[in-house]
Formats: sequence, structure tokens, C-alpha cells
Amino acid sequence: MDDQIRSVLARSGRGRRWIWGVLVLVLLVAGGGYAAFRFLGGGTDPEVSAAKERLEPFLGAWETGKARRAASYTDSPGDAESLLDSVMTNLDPAKTEITAGDGERKGDEVRVPFTVNMRIPGVGTYDWDSEARLRERAGKWTVMFSSPMVHPKLRPGQTLALSGKGARGKILDSKGHELQAASVTGSVDPSSGKGTSGLQARYDDRLSGGKGARKSVVVADRNSGKAVKKLTAAKRAKGKPVRTTIDPRVQKAAADALSGVKKNAALVAVDPRTGHILAAANQPGGMNRALEGRYPPGSTFKVVTSAALLEKGMRPADPGACPKFVNVEGRRLENQGQFSLPQGTKFEDDFAQSCNTFFIGSRKKLSDSTLRTTAQAFGIGGKWDVGASTFDGSVPDNTSDGDKAVSVIGQGRVEASPLVMASVAGTVKNGSFQQPVLVPDQVRKKYSAPKKLEPQTVADLRTMMRSVVTKGSGKALKNLPGGPHAKTGTAEFGTDKPPRTHAWMIGYQEDSQLAWSVLLEDGGSGGSDAGPVAAKFLKNLGK
Repeated sequence: MDDQIRSVLARSGRGRRWIWGVLVLVLLVAGGGYAAFRFLGGGTDPEVSAAKERLEPFLGAWETGKARRAASYTDSPGDAESLLDSVMTNLDPAKTEITAGDGERKGDEVRVPFTVNMRIPGVGTYDWDSEARLRERAGKWTVMFSSPMVHPKLRPGQTLALSGKGARGKILDSKGHELQAASVTGSVDPSSGKGTSGLQARYDDRLSGGKGARKSVVVADRNSGKAVKKLTAAKRAKGKPVRTTIDPRVQKAAADALSGVKKNAALVAVDPRTGHILAAANQPGGMNRALEGRYPPGSTFKVVTSAALLEKGMRPADPGACPKFVNVEGRRLENQGQFSLPQGTKFEDDFAQSCNTFFIGSRKKLSDSTLRTTAQAFGIGGKWDVGASTFDGSVPDNTSDGDKAVSVIGQGRVEASPLVMASVAGTVKNGSFQQPVLVPDQVRKKYSAPKKLEPQTVADLRTMMRSVVTKGSGKALKNLPGGPHAKTGTAEFGTDKPPRTHAWMIGYQEDSQLAWSVLLEDGGSGGSDAGPVAAKFLKNLGK
């Protein structure tokens, strides 16, 4: 017939190729509008085709890891689900492709060969051939499930698993010793050997020896987990170490300072010249709040606000009224404990005593963008390349007078991490911003601040931060050696009345390259609660 068309009928399903090898002859009859199908090429058995149609969803579900769905096409759903789930969980393939071949009848069964191809992390590509047996029951074809059907080397009570983890590299401190700060290093999954958090996850390829074959596929006993037969070979991987800037002496002093603290807490120390992170301690472990936490910095942010006011022409000796209250857009704002300072108070005194009302009253000297641009000189809001996950702070432009009133005292939409605030203190010490770094050889491009503070601004900030210790809210450090400079902070959060507060203290040492930040979540007052922790840290360093 002139209008005969020959084609190959191919079925496909989610990543696998079903090649039936069936030729279709389409007969178009003028005016009739119908198509007639005839299987050619040896005459395909319709029962074999029906059985393969039933096998298709079983293999498809297995291929996509849906063990329960795959098991529903078998004669032993419970056993099938259990084994398939075990195999897919243990091997955890990045990709699975199952291809079925031609089937044939043998007695009352249809047997269909198939190939399983997996891409398994740590192994590479692994494939094997097997065969499915199907029988017709109650009018439909059913997959006869058995362990050897999943893999011909399996026997009842066995499964497929991975074996061999190789020699994992270590995470080191600045002295070359293994780093013990768990919230920084992160953790490793004991079964897969993969890093799951912290530096262990970030540098998993380096620490584990790369993506090459370093594990073996084995047949394992399901009860004991012991490997009984190796199915693939593997090279023994040797991971490379990751060296950090953590100074073990400073890290121990920080960790010891937080011991006994009942609140969630963090303590960070940096070298102001280089930005090297010398310590990052968290209490308790787990979340690395020292580097990644997002908090209102409260009055520690007054270092930035003061820098903005100084660059607008104010001087530390300028008069600065400090009343109990100030009203902004119908809202009454106050000092902690509703204190006030006497007539004749200077800007430097307001900073030392952390007078909110002075800073709120001075907001009109600043534009809606001044805090954001001044914060840039401290690196806040930039994209830092530290070698670890960090939150790098946020100081948005002000959108209203009320927004500016709370922003100047480190509340509202202003956010920072303990690392950011340690860097703020370090910027004052150094005179310019140096981006913090934890893993130097993994830093591609350090962030540079788009502006710098005026030298006079830096000098004034140093004078004012020393005043916090000698005659202000940082009296917990007053009798300590090394010339500590500081700023306290009590940051409100939540909707409770009275509001709950985070306790902060930041600072640096005059006689050494050390800047630091202490945070106590829901910890009370900066001076009375964070101050003693900071003092303990500095005393520990002196031992």
C-alpha cells in the first residue's frame, strides 16, 4: 500500500530506555479514520508484552527510590520494600537507571532480563545484570520477588552496602594540631563518612580525598552489617588537611570563659591587623552562632553611630544631654533602667555610660543613608570570603524617623553576628577594616571596605572606648592589664513586656593584637552580664 509507514515503537520512563523492538504498521484507510497495529519481527507474544507492561512501574519506582510503591507490584510487598529501601539507602546513588531487555515465556512464567546502572558517590559507576520473573495471578501479572532478583549475588538476609572510608584529612588549628572546636569543625556522618556540617561539610572533598573511587560495594549481612563479599574494588583515599587560623591558646581561653554560662553564648576573637579569627567558641555546641548568628547588636553599634557623628563634625568633648526619656513619633524611648546624666555631660560620657537618649536625640545630624555608609567602613554588609559560612551584618537605609531612632542604638533592622562586632572593635584598633579569615588558603578574594574612617575619627573612638572601661559601663575590665578598650550593649528582642535582652560586650587590647566580642542570648545586661565573661576571657589569656 502506497501510504504504509514503518516506525519503531519505543517506551521511555524517567531516565530508563524501554526498547521493545516492535515494528508498527499503520494503515490509513481513506474516509475510515482508523489505525490498525500489527506486531512484526518474529511475532511478539501478547502475554510477554503484558507482563513487561506490569514490570515497567516496578522498575520505575525502584529507580526513583520509591520502595513501597515498587513493592506493591510484587508477591511479597513487605520483604520487597524492606530490601529495596535498604539497598537504596545504603548505596545512596546520585543517579539510577534501569534498562529492561526482551522477555520470553518459560512455562507459566515470563522472564525479563534487566540492567541496573548506578552512579554512587565514592564509588563511581556500578552496574549489574539481573532477571525478573513474572506470573499471572488473579488476572494480572505479578513480579516474583526474591533477593537474587535485586542482585544475583544476594541471598536472603543480605543487602548491598558500601565499605571503606579511607583516611580522612584533619582540620587543624594555626599550630598544626587537630582542632577541637566542634561547632566550627562540624560533624561527619558515621555511616557514609560524609561531612554534614561546618568545615567538615564545606571541605568534604578535600578532607575525604576527592571524588574518585574510595569505597567498595559489598554484600553485607543485614543483622550484623558485616561485609561478606566485595563486589567492586576501591583505592584507599587519602584526604588533605584543612588549616585554620584558630590559635589554640586563645580558643581555650574563650571556651573556658563560656563554661558554666547557662544561656546560649558565643565569644569571637580576631587579629585586627590580619583579620585572622583566633577563637570562635559557642556554648552549647552545635550552631556556630559566633560566625553565623543574626542579632540586634544593641549599644555596641554605638561605635558605628559615633563614627558617623564624629565624621559630621562632633568631638568627644562636645556637650550631650542625656534625659531619661525621648519621644519619637509618639513612642517613648528610654535609657536602660531609666537613668539620666547631669547637666554638663559630654558626648564621651554619653558613650561611656551608653546613653540611648543622647544618640536618639542626635539622629537629626544623620541622613537616612549615613548609618549604612558609615557601617561600610567597618565592612558591615559586604560579602566576606572567610573560608567558612558567616553572616556579615546588615544596616539598611532608614525609612522613617522612628526607624532611624532605633537604628542609631543598634535596634530595629540593624543586625550583626558576634564575628561582625569583633571586627568592629578590630577596625578601631587597626584604624581600618581587615576582613576576617578562618581558612586562609581557601580565600579567593578578601572583601575591601569601600571607604575608610578619618584618622581623627579613629583616634576619638579609641579615646571613647577606653572611657567605657575607666569610667563607664565596662567597669568589669577596669583593673585588668593590657589597656582594654570596650563597648557594652543590651539589645532588646521579642514582644515581651518588659522586653527580653541579649547581652553584648566588644573590645580590644591596647598592648596586643586582639579584638573580641561576647554575646549572651537572652542574657540580661551588657555591662553586668557579658562584662564578667569578657573579663574571664582576658584573665584566662594572662595565665
